[in-house]
Amino acid sequence: MGKIFKFEYLLLFAVFIIATCGLVYELVAGTLASYLLGDSVKQFSFIIGVYLFSMGIGSYFAKFIKKNQLNTFIEIEIIVGVIGGLSSVILFLLFEKVAYFQFILYFLVFITGCLVGLEIPLLMNILKDKVKFSDLVSNVFTFDYIGALLASVLFPLVFIPQLGIIRTSLFFGMINLSVAIALCFILHKEIKRVYFLKTKAIISFLILALVFVFSEKILSFSEEKLYGENIIFSKTTAYQRIVLTHIKNDYKLYLNNNLQFSSADEYRYHEALVHPAMSSAKSVTKVLVLGGGDGLAAREILKYKDVKDITLVDLDGGMTTLFRTNSVLTSLNNKALLNEKVRVFNEDAFLWIKQAKKKYDVVIIDFPDPSNYSLGKLYSVNFYLSLQKVLAPGAVVAIQTTSPFFAPKSFWCINKTVKTVFSKTDPYHVYVPSFGEWGFTITSNNPTYNVDLIHRKVNNLRFYNYKFKSLNQFADDMRANNVEVNRLDNQILVRYFDEEWGKL
Repeated sequence: MGKIFKFEYLLLFAVFIIATCGLVYELVAGTLASYLLGDSVKQFSFIIGVYLFSMGIGSYFAKFIKKNQLNTFIEIEIIVGVIGGLSSVILFLLFEKVAYFQFILYFLVFITGCLVGLEIPLLMNILKDKVKFSDLVSNVFTFDYIGALLASVLFPLVFIPQLGIIRTSLFFGMINLSVAIALCFILHKEIKRVYFLKTKAIISFLILALVFVFSEKILSFSEEKLYGENIIFSKTTAYQRIVLTHIKNDYKLYLNNNLQFSSADEYRYHEALVHPAMSSAKSVTKVLVLGGGDGLAAREILKYKDVKDITLVDLDGGMTTLFRTNSVLTSLNNKALLNEKVRVFNEDAFLWIKQAKKKYDVVIIDFPDPSNYSLGKLYSVNFYLSLQKVLAPGAVVAIQTTSPFFAPKSFWCINKTVKTVFSKTDPYHVYVPSFGEWGFTITSNNPTYNVDLIHRKVNNLRFYNYKFKSLNQFADDMRANNVEVNRLDNQILVRYFDEEWGKL
């Protein structure tokens, strides 16, 4: 009886590991796809769908395995560990080398899902003669769901920030293989060809361990091929992959494979974002920056002596910490995030703004482009209505609004959305060599507000000359008609953005 008890709970523990590792492989694929391909909502949706479908396929074919079920289960555990563990390495290395990257991505997800789908029914068949059926089903699914919960909680909070994508998948691949090795040793009398399985599992584990040791070099190699530039810093936070490159005198920051700024021309972007609002606002005592975790907008704001307090809200603490501590980056933002006038909150701006009590004279909104629904909500009517509550009388707001040349529907959709909430709105654009024509919107609740009425100037600007009208002209190829307002329940902006940028 004790042997049966040990056998049952050993395999139920294997169910727990299977569920944890299987979900981690799914999350790794979704995270990696969103990093490399963008549109995290679509990528996660597709990957979850493919993974669940393939699990169903695997579960169906499990009924045809009648002989040597325990051996087959361990074989599958080894294969899942190898494929799941190496999946992120394979995808990173192949991203720039193959034309059918998405096919390879979904093929790996499909194979992993099929194998994981085989394991659970196979285990139930192994245990069906040893455990009462009602207890068997209840126990198997209990351990399965607990494992899935553990993976979903620890993946964003622990594994991605501490290990990164590549090492996370390798780590869980080694866990899969550890289970296979443990079963070979503990149940050696129940297993046929046990020495062959032991050898295969141990060799596979050692291969993954070796790749784990050199994972940073592999990642650096793949990113150097991807960016074509010398990488001087890279880090995976809970929210994004941050990569800093250097070539000649130019530093470039990439977030999830998307260029955030180039040190050669970022001053054009940030001067255009900040100074029209700061120079024309009646007061600039209290300033709010939403996004802008690089501190470059704060650097421009601090050029005005009247500024007494800057509140900066950026979701990613890893980003703001980097721009406080990295000597290259602090030289770019003039140590703005270390300035005593600047207070940083690492929170979701959508939630933070609903709870904020303080009133601000100027708001600078420097969010990433609305490439997914979690970002699209920050450009919605709902968000701008919440923003109104923290504005002092006559406050001025400046918003980055993507490119009117490459994404005119997206640009004018944001502008139209802002118009539904604010009394006075002026769109404008500048040329930034690294990005092309880039757009902004300046707005206020004061219907008499005039951006050309200058209240203050600073002298050390390289681009903005306080002649706003020169930025306010739009050629026909930067216009779009019949765009809809972006609301929280429709997120039309994300569809416009995906449609327009997806063509490039």
